[in-house]
Amino acid sequence: MDRVSAFDEPLKKLLGGATAKVMAEHLDLHTVGDLLHHYPRRYEERGRLTALTELPLDEHVTVVAQVADARIMMFNNGRGKRLEVTLTDGSGRLQLVFFGHGVHKPHKELLPGRRAMFAGKVSVFNRKMQLAHPTYQLLDANDEDEATEAVDAFAGQLLPIYPACKQLDSWRIAKAVDTVLPSAREAVDPLPPALREGRGFVPLPEALLRIHRPHTKADVAAARDRLRWDEAFVLQVALARRRYADTQLPAVARRSVPGGLLDAFDAKLPFTLTEGQQKVTGEVFGDLATEHPMHRLLQGEVGSGKTLVALRAMLRVVDAGGQAAMLAPTEVLAQQHHRSITEMMGELAEGGMLGGSDLGTKVVLLTGSMGTAARRQALLDLVTGEAGIVIGTHALIEDKVQFHDLGLVVVDEQHRFGVEQRDALRSKGKQPPHLLVMTATPIPRTVAMTVFGDLETSVLDQLPSGRSPIATHVVPAKDKPHFLSRAWERVREEVESGHQAYVVCPRIGDDADEAGKKKGKKNAPEDDAEKRPPLAVLDIAEQLAKGPLAGLRVEVLHGRMPPDDKDDVMRRFAAGQVDALVATTVIEVGVNVPNATAMVIMDADRFGVSQLHQLRGRVGRGSAPGLCLLVSEAHEASPARARLSAVAATLDGFELSRIDLEQRREGDVLGQAQSGVRSSLRVLSVIDDEEVIAAAREEAVRVVADDPGLERLPELRTALDALLDKDREEYLDKG
Repeated sequence: MDRVSAFDEPLKKLLGGATAKVMAEHLDLHTVGDLLHHYPRRYEERGRLTALTELPLDEHVTVVAQVADARIMMFNNGRGKRLEVTLTDGSGRLQLVFFGHGVHKPHKELLPGRRAMFAGKVSVFNRKMQLAHPTYQLLDANDEDEATEAVDAFAGQLLPIYPACKQLDSWRIAKAVDTVLPSAREAVDPLPPALREGRGFVPLPEALLRIHRPHTKADVAAARDRLRWDEAFVLQVALARRRYADTQLPAVARRSVPGGLLDAFDAKLPFTLTEGQQKVTGEVFGDLATEHPMHRLLQGEVGSGKTLVALRAMLRVVDAGGQAAMLAPTEVLAQQHHRSITEMMGELAEGGMLGGSDLGTKVVLLTGSMGTAARRQALLDLVTGEAGIVIGTHALIEDKVQFHDLGLVVVDEQHRFGVEQRDALRSKGKQPPHLLVMTATPIPRTVAMTVFGDLETSVLDQLPSGRSPIATHVVPAKDKPHFLSRAWERVREEVESGHQAYVVCPRIGDDADEAGKKKGKKNAPEDDAEKRPPLAVLDIAEQLAKGPLAGLRVEVLHGRMPPDDKDDVMRRFAAGQVDALVATTVIEVGVNVPNATAMVIMDADRFGVSQLHQLRGRVGRGSAPGLCLLVSEAHEASPARARLSAVAATLDGFELSRIDLEQRREGDVLGQAQSGVRSSLRVLSVIDDEEVIAAAREEAVRVVADDPGLERLPELRTALDALLDKDREEYLDKG
């Protein structure tokens, strides 16, 4: 069997059809390699030998003793039977108990007078110490030394506990691993030898043997260190190769043009850029000046001024003869960006129009709901180059949309777009355009290095002056209903002092919404609050208008309204003609109404930590302080309430993103971004292993710079092929 095929061998050849079927269907294990990479979750220690008089309750023990007697007892009117075995070791006595089908083998083997080793967890039944269903090994060796050796080997053993499923116990998985473990010796080691020796790692075959069948805790630690590094390193090599390939693509360098549109825009800015904005702008402009495409992720807190950084990059590209496109996830956000950018630019956004500046350009909006005439004009402005900047939704991606010279693509809220959508827009340039991806969801450094590892990262963590603090409080609606009444009073007070409020609900409340909810009703309830349907915009708006907010101008906003109606509501809210806007999370990103100071989030426990932080960022955008009230019926001791308390305790989005990550664990984080990775992370933790990931990234960059095609490292190429199936390759290709 050659070195590669040993790991590719289907499990059904070695384990039999039934076991292999369960492994495939319930554990996603199909080959010998899959099973060898299915590592134990933890290890039970059988413990050193314990005298029967010194047994500690609730602990795993190993005892050597002689069977004094054994008898079958019937119960349940003869329908059930149990085997009771009494042991003695000269110092005391201990009872063992076996039930049901588990009585046959021990009944035959554990005869009075036989000596054996027993391991199990000590419990008390009828005031007597007992071991229920212990594992045991008979010790009938004539040779005393041989018996002692057997005792030592058995008692000191670490028992691997595997991630299992209802259909397949851990011990049956352990038996299957025993069958395939000899193949571990044929594992292809992906690490360059110099790297492995330099970092003192054990070879891969040894790491696999040690993690499955360790003799000591040191074995486990050495194996985990090695396997954790492999996972980080192979993934980082894939990303480093992606970044390297990008540096080989041609792009038009977009260098600064003194006295152009950007200088004219800067001259009319009523404030100076923050230090953070200047630093990040330097990084972006540095990338734009190179002859390969920029791939940069710009992450920054809500309101840190990302849009301004992106706009200045777009103006620089226009100065250099190119066009810039900004892709927004929703029509509301596209319209909002268009409004705020044209306001910031003033006459500079009216190039070629009466009253427009000679230096100016046209800024056009392109969305799916535009009228035919406006759409035709926008398309014409793009293809002729009349419009230097276009802001739009996925309507920008359609085949009909042609650019004169697309030089920069800005993607807002990157996680809302499929890879295909970004790629389709990038393919509209004559050469690959520069790419700037923005997100207001703070991403922990480790996630940035893995999920977004093919992008260089810039962070804006400084808020511009003039932003007000936001006070956040949890409102326990079930335990203290009067707190909710007070929340609505606070909203009235804000409105009476000339401000406005948002009320956010998890769902819309129309029929389509209901159907969708029933279809997807799979989540196990976290607590009682989850058992009823989430609160809905249409219901809450009606209740508020008739009850606690009667007399105020209450309006609704949600994703299924016609686009013109949505835009109309947002315009009137921005103009101060609506007091309270009851909305879904359609307002989560980019909506900017400085006069809105209060936000009440209903059923706040139904939202994730980062989403709550995003929503909260809609208030406190002006000079008046913001107030965010998180209404929840979740029980005080529940994980849901702990999440809300965490949000209330800090305004630091990076701290919250760490909390969010810890609560969701890696699976969700890597979710789509890791789509196509055949083996998700098994021993590497995106939460805890920041140093490992950072070091692996450095080594990967060095290896790829030295040998981009990995010609001299065929084993590493093999490991990459195992990690990356076709989908994942395409995912990385599209960036």
